[in-house]
Formats: sequence, structure tokens, C-alpha cells
Amino acid sequence: QVHLVESGGGLVQAGGSLRLSCAASGSIFSGSAMNWYRQAPGKQRELVASITSSGIINYADSKKGRFTISRDNAKKTVYLQMNSLKPEDTAVYYCNLKWRTLEYWGQGTQVTVSS
Repeated sequence: QVHLVESGGGLVQAGGSLRLSCAASGSIFSGSAMNWYRQAPGKQRELVASITSSGIINYADSKKGRFTISRDNAKKTVYLQMNSLKPEDTAVYYCNLKWRTLEYWGQGTQVTVSS
């Protein structure tokens, strides 16, 4: 069983930065793809960024240049550094782990960007 616990969300002014963390339990972290999703009120959940077990990174187009995903396999943690935040970045951010046919989600952390 894998548990994912996100932290680092909060209220920030437009133009500010936040760093989200997602700590995983279990033994499959290093071999898993890790993803950050977000869901704004009234909208579908969308992929923000992903990093494979070998470190290949992809970003949703609108996040390129502002968001940085990284992982620390020794700490079983994935990070999302978010800079130049905009009010439209306001959402619940979820950590996601995928390993073979298994998939796990964290409980989410709220990010609110004020204008």
C-alpha cells in the first residue's frame, strides 16, 4: 500500500512562489512515475507536470517556465516549485503515483493566489 501526503500549499499573492512537496510511503517510489495534477472549482482535474522514474520531465504547456518538478528518491518525495503564480493557478493540487497498473492519489493541498 502506498500513501501520498502533500504539503506546502497556502495563500500567496500574485507573482509569488510556493513549493509543494509530496512524501510517499512504501517501496515502489523510485520505480514510479510521479505526477502533479490540479483541480480548480468547477473544472476538470488537469495534469500540471510529470517526472518518470528515470527523470524524464514533461509540463503542461501553460506551466513551462514557471513550474519545476523534481524528485528525491532517497526521501521518497516529489516537489513542485511554482513561481510567478497567477490567480488562475488557484486550485487543489494533487500528487499522483503510477507504477505498472497501480495508481495512487494524495489528499490534495489547496493553493490560493490572490490578485
